Amino acid sequence: METKVTSEPKSNGAMNGGARIVVDDDDDALSPTDLSELLAEGTKESHDRAENCQFVKDFLRGRIKKELFKRGTAALYFVYSAMEEEIEKNRDHPHIAPIYFPTELHRREALARDLEYFYGEDWESQISLSEGTKPYVDRIHEVGEQDPLLLVAHSYTRYMGDLSGGQILKKVAQRALKLPSTGEGLNFYQFEGIHSHKGFKQLYRSRMNELELDTESKERIVDESNRAFGFNMMVFTELEDIGKTVKEEVQDAGLGHSHAEIMDGGDINKCPYYAAKMVASGNPSYACQLGMMLLRHPPCQMALAAWVAFLAGFTAWYLM
Repeated sequence: METKVTSEPKSNGAMNGGARIVVDDDDDALSPTDLSELLAEGTKESHDRAENCQFVKDFLRGRIKKELFKRGTAALYFVYSAMEEEIEKNRDHPHIAPIYFPTELHRREALARDLEYFYGEDWESQISLSEGTKPYVDRIHEVGEQDPLLLVAHSYTRYMGDLSGGQILKKVAQRALKLPSTGEGLNFYQFEGIHSHKGFKQLYRSRMNELELDTESKERIVDESNRAFGFNMMVFTELEDIGKTVKEEVQDAGLGHSHAEIMDGGDINKCPYYAAKMVASGNPSYACQLGMMLLRHPPCQMALAAWVAFLAGFTAWYLM
């Protein structure tokens, strides 16, 4: 894959040092010994384990509590603050300079805006480095000070993930938590300096593949990337454990109604949760209303049809 720097307008949208960067899509030029290929293959098992963490699986299904999302955002703030601090210190390092894209990639400021949205102006006084995140942050500072080469692994693991699966999580979070369509609370996922995620990822991988590395150095980067996946799983596990103790209001996405929609000039009596609450409190006038609401919901219609079919079959068998 050949990388060119030009002032011509056609490009993948990435900028580095004020110049447009064009990436020739020549995937056939990739070699199994290229760092990007070694990382993809060498971290496959770790990637699969991370995706199969219960916290991640619940997240992808839209089962995410706002409190956990806020805590996860805080954890990411400390991780990216550490990583970008060390990348900045080592920006002239021969193995860091080629993949130094602060305008396109750095997430610290975006995360700060998200935290201000969730916690308010005094957000910094409301968050702290958790026990599950501290080993991750400590390791990033350690490699930044003692072995900057390994920052390549941490940068690859986080940023490439954010540009890939992170975009799926953004949509899930926005829908499940009913976050504004204008992007508040989701700035972390918005890469405003990148116009083509696919094109930028190709550029980034090509820059990694051009680093002058021997076989041992490449193996060390792959090992560190696996270690980074492990640190991420520690954060997921901590959030999963916290989730078992956090009580939060039931998400109402299941019945297709949002309380915001109902209260915005609507009729609260049409809310199925409100009707259910009234029935539970002993008000019989809402029982029929709740039943009619549920019958208008497709899954409930299917369940009722199945139950009627079962009763009909049982009756036919009994009368035989």
